Amino acid sequence: MTALWDATEQPLVSRAVHSWDEFTALREVVVGDATHSRVPPQTDPSAWLNCYPDLSPAELALVQVGDFPRRVVEESNEDLAELVRLLRSLGVTVHQPAAFDHALEYGGPGWRSQGRSSYCPRDLALVVGSTIIESPSPMRARYFELFGLRPLFRQALLDGATWLAAPRPQLRDSLFGVGADDLPTLGEEEPAFEAANVLRLGRDVFYQVSRSGNELGLRWLESTLRLLGVRVHPIRGLYQGTHIDSTICFLRPGLVLLNPDRVRPETVPEALRGWDLLWCPPMVTGPTALPYTLSTPWVGMNLLMVNPECAIVDTAQRPLIDLLERHGITVVPHRLRHSRVLGGGFHCVTLDLVREGGREAYL
Repeated sequence: MTALWDATEQPLVSRAVHSWDEFTALREVVVGDATHSRVPPQTDPSAWLNCYPDLSPAELALVQVGDFPRRVVEESNEDLAELVRLLRSLGVTVHQPAAFDHALEYGGPGWRSQGRSSYCPRDLALVVGSTIIESPSPMRARYFELFGLRPLFRQALLDGATWLAAPRPQLRDSLFGVGADDLPTLGEEEPAFEAANVLRLGRDVFYQVSRSGNELGLRWLESTLRLLGVRVHPIRGLYQGTHIDSTICFLRPGLVLLNPDRVRPETVPEALRGWDLLWCPPMVTGPTALPYTLSTPWVGMNLLMVNPECAIVDTAQRPLIDLLERHGITVVPHRLRHSRVLGGGFHCVTLDLVREGGREAYL
């Protein structure tokens, strides 16, 4: 086969994509890049919905838009480079595609936008088994974000993976509304969701209905994953912000970490009520580089399982580290100094391509 990359470089994907869960042994992964990260204009209703949905219009007007401060980007890239070295030392193959220029302008009928970031590769790409699914983000600034991963996906396709994309959303103004609380809402005009609304558990996945994933997106995902023999469990009413991975974290079969601010004993998803439940301790917080952040303090529980006995966790979260260690999980502490500002912890800034587990029945 003719090589599709520079012969002096490592092949982009060493073997076909294979990842069914969040915790079995990690073998191959993508790590993000903070270069060119920026805040899109908050006059765009899709940006308000996705970036700062808890801010009032008056507060939103105070948000600094455009490029993030140079220090934030450089220190984040230092932390990501250390994460790459750490993962490689643990035997994981790591890819880190270069970020492209998110300041370039583009648009669709009735709207114009610029990009956001290449920091969180998991946000828009869902890997289920050997299938890659590009998700239809409701945020205009993320419309072309996955193009930075296209060389990886193309090679994965040649290596035997299946590559799908959800219907490309039109993202008309009519998709976005304002609720009774004067905060932004996501409508049901077309399927819209982000991959980070989904957690994988073998032959089951969990989908959080929220501001970054609507009911029609759930319906599309159900219809697609049914073809793979995978069931979708809707999560409703726990958290209306954006993604699921700072609300529920699967640690190993039968053990799950839950956010006590968003989940109560009576609202634990029914499918998980036979599992051992760990309630995440309060997050250790400190000053942030910017007054308004893309993530809440709970991004500190956004951890990455390297295998069922090993987790990469924010160095600052000592109470969480102690909790995990008491339950037989070896923790490798690491830092992401600007995880709140840029909107992503260790789960967000990685996208696993290969894990050892199969399409198991864990429920």
